[in-house]
Amino acid sequence: MAEAAPSTIQPIQRIAIFPLPGAVLFPGLHLPLHIFEPRYSAMVQEVLARDRQIGMIQPRQLPGEEHREPPALYDIGCVGRIIDVEALDEGRFNLVLEGVARFRVRRELDVTTPFRQVEAEIETEAEASAVLASIERASLEREAKRFAQRQGYVVDWESVSKLDDATLVNGIAQVAPFDAAAKQALLEATPIDARAELVVQMMQFFGRFDGDDGRATLQ
Repeated sequence: MAEAAPSTIQPIQRIAIFPLPGAVLFPGLHLPLHIFEPRYSAMVQEVLARDRQIGMIQPRQLPGEEHREPPALYDIGCVGRIIDVEALDEGRFNLVLEGVARFRVRRELDVTTPFRQVEAEIETEAEASAVLASIERASLEREAKRFAQRQGYVVDWESVSKLDDATLVNGIAQVAPFDAAAKQALLEATPIDARAELVVQMMQFFGRFDGDDGRATLQ
């Protein structure tokens, strides 16, 4: 596996976070968002003037803390940079985030803003330069085709074959209809070959169910 080239991302940053259940962003991928809550409209206005970055992270329900406010957070999220923004009426926004890098929460900051902020350690290696062994790539593409066929998806496989390894792995991880817990596990898996192996395992597992018999559903 090739070594990833270092990026220019600062390793420790203050990040405005958006703990949106079910929305998991991966490096190099895009995530459209509709912002309508006043606290997150305030967040968008601030980050547009600051660094255009939002930390997407999953809220975490710990035993006995199901009703905790604010909810606990997972340790790992993904920084997204706003690459497209449309201001709407009543302070709402349509955004597109581009995943920049994974981050690990070091501590939550005591802030006066209506949105939460954390001090985070940013991953400083670029996933895009990481490569899979040829047998790993072949296994991933083979299982992806099986999974897509079982789910009834129409896929342009010629275009897929031209994707770099990291984009393919992360694209499947973000787009496939796995539940939020599975996607969080994929985000946390590193390096990229470990994530690829887990993606294959999840496609094999989730692909056995179509949701019609009530045994499992893909969310």
